[in-house]
Amino acid sequence: MATSLPAGQNMGSGARESGGVRPVVMSGEELVARLEAAGATLLALPARGYSTRLRTMHFDVVHTALDAYGWQAPALRPPMPGAAAISDMDEVFSWLGLIPEQKYLLRRIVGARALVHPLTGRHLFAWRKLGALLGADHKSVQRWHGQGLEILRARLAG
Repeated sequence: MATSLPAGQNMGSGARESGGVRPVVMSGEELVARLEAAGATLLALPARGYSTRLRTMHFDVVHTALDAYGWQAPALRPPMPGAAAISDMDEVFSWLGLIPEQKYLLRRIVGARALVHPLTGRHLFAWRKLGALLGADHKSVQRWHGQGLEILRARLAG
C-alpha cells in the first residue's frame, strides 16, 4: 500500500528545512562550479534502458568509401564518473529543492544552466536559448539565474 507524501516533500532528497542539509558557506563562483560539475556528471552517465535504436532502419543506397569500410572516427564518449562524483551530484541537485516552489521558474533556470557538456565544457542551454524557451529576454534570464543562486547561497548558509 503506497502512502502519499505531503505537498512539496521530496522522497529522500534531504533538502528540507528539517535539518537535512548541513550549512555550507561558499561564494557564488564556487556554487556555480559545483552546479556545473554536477551537470557534467549527470550528462556523463551512460544511457540505460529501452531505446528505439533497434526499431529504426536506415537504408543507405550509396555509401562513401570511408563509410563502407568502417573508416569513421569513433564517437567520443565521456568517461564514466566515479561513485564520489555521483554522490556529489546527488547532493548538489538536491539543493535545487531549497528554492521555494513559488519560484519554480528560478529553479528551472538554475537547473538548466547547470547542464554542461562533460567533454567540451559548453552549456547545453545558452542564455538566448533559455530566453526563447521561456518567452523572455536573455538579460532577464541572466538576472533570474543570479536571483536563484542568491536564494541557494542564503539557504545553504543557514
